Amino acid sequence: MVSAWFLAKVFVAFAPLTSVVAQYATPPVLPELLDATADELISGLEAGDFTSLDLVQAYVGRILEVNATLHMVTEINPDAWTIAKELDEERSCGKIRGPLHGLPILIKNNIATADEMNNTAGSFSLLGAKVPRDATVAAKLRAAGAILLGKTNLSQWANYRSANSSNGWSAYGGQTYGAYYPGQDPSGSSSGSGVSASLGLAFGTLGTETDGSIVSPSQLNNIVGIKPTVGLTSRALVIPISEHQDSVGPMARTVKDAAYILQAIAGPDQYDNYTSAIPWASNSTNATKPDYVAACKLDALAGKRIGIPRNAIGTRNIASAPIFDAFDSAIAVLKEAGAIIVDNTNYTAYAQYLNSTAEDTVLAGDFGPNLAAYLAQLTYNPNDVNDLEEVRNFTQTFPAEEYPSRDTAVFDAALALNFTNTDPQFWAAYQEDLFLGGPGGILGALATYNLDAVVLPTRTASSTSAIIGAPIVTVPLGAYPSNTTVISNARGNLNATAPNIPFGLAFAGKHWSEESLIGFAYAYEQRSNVRTKVKPYIQPTIELADVVGNKTRKL
Repeated sequence: MVSAWFLAKVFVAFAPLTSVVAQYATPPVLPELLDATADELISGLEAGDFTSLDLVQAYVGRILEVNATLHMVTEINPDAWTIAKELDEERSCGKIRGPLHGLPILIKNNIATADEMNNTAGSFSLLGAKVPRDATVAAKLRAAGAILLGKTNLSQWANYRSANSSNGWSAYGGQTYGAYYPGQDPSGSSSGSGVSASLGLAFGTLGTETDGSIVSPSQLNNIVGIKPTVGLTSRALVIPISEHQDSVGPMARTVKDAAYILQAIAGPDQYDNYTSAIPWASNSTNATKPDYVAACKLDALAGKRIGIPRNAIGTRNIASAPIFDAFDSAIAVLKEAGAIIVDNTNYTAYAQYLNSTAEDTVLAGDFGPNLAAYLAQLTYNPNDVNDLEEVRNFTQTFPAEEYPSRDTAVFDAALALNFTNTDPQFWAAYQEDLFLGGPGGILGALATYNLDAVVLPTRTASSTSAIIGAPIVTVPLGAYPSNTTVISNARGNLNATAPNIPFGLAFAGKHWSEESLIGFAYAYEQRSNVRTKVKPYIQPTIELADVVGNKTRKL
């Protein structure tokens, strides 16, 4: 007869072996990276199913699979592997910096990093330039444990150089294409960030927006984009266009994933005085930082008054019919989620806005001095470009910049302006913007109809909010049907409209209303699940299983 003591000893002796056998007999189910969420990746890291180093290997492999076709990533951080190992070691010792710990993120190639990566805005004039420190948003991501995996391509100078270029083209990065139709216009200027997030080439990405540059490439690439209130996220050491309109925000596959990133990068910064306006950052208030992740609630729309500014949506025609149909369906989803829909909450000065040149004046007046201020901070400036005129001269004489095929009309207009952002003419234009987007625009509609937000197709959502620095969240809404006529862009090198190209739904609100907008977007997203219904025509095949499997076989 075998004693209980003997059985216990045998169990203890063979328990490790039993665990190993079980591990190989029932391998973990690893998330597929095309749609992997933060929560899935966090769970896998916590369970030891894979490591941050595995994630880096898998994401880099996926980038290399499609980059020669889509040109969305300009460079991969050579330190990514070392950083991943360090973060894995921290995790093994019980140190977790936060939910982003060990998750790889790609950032737009106008957000500076004090490492081996370049920050060029797509121009050879800044290749090799060095900065004194990370851009604040990059530093915040590092502090949160994110791995800065690389830089994404963009429309050169964030779409602020040419009148005849194309979305997603830069001299340094080439032409980025979207993944939902061959030769697809990826929109811009955060083109590479949009394509990279859509294909699961990182957990998420960072983009920047002056007017549409986050939300537009987000909608055309079937992802979520959050353009924050100007000042919620620091612009320090981000190559600028306009201090009055520039914002840095997340682009990711789900609302919650984007919220995780925003949670990490939002907050005050001594290097950007606009962040001092954050309500919860003031010492004079008792407010606390919103929990953007916790805002992702299924019942977030219940009882909320959501307006439809019909005069800002445009008119239905053959080309726009799929968007209008999808928008009508989305309104039905919002109603089912408990929202109170208030129709025809029109912007009273919208016709005046359409004829206004005030935004052009504000951007042109800001660009020269804001760019010069960035260039002055460089610790190494290999081409000695110190202001907009010197950047234009470089652009017009360096062959790879493709001048004059791609002109410098926007540079020219800014340089032709006989005043800057410190002059009365500038102030008059800015005040006009504040009226057109404020009492005469979205803020007026919100107040008049007692609204919590407005909703509209993303394609017409950005500008009224942009000119006053207010926030927008875009989520996938649908895609053009298979019988759509292919229409190219003005340059003729991209397909701007075509079958399967996605479009989005935008929630817009007052300043600092990101918490609410994220909740509304999440409640819609979870009920519609549009992203999973629209598939790219091209996608990488490397998965975590390939990386983890190869590692296991080598052992």
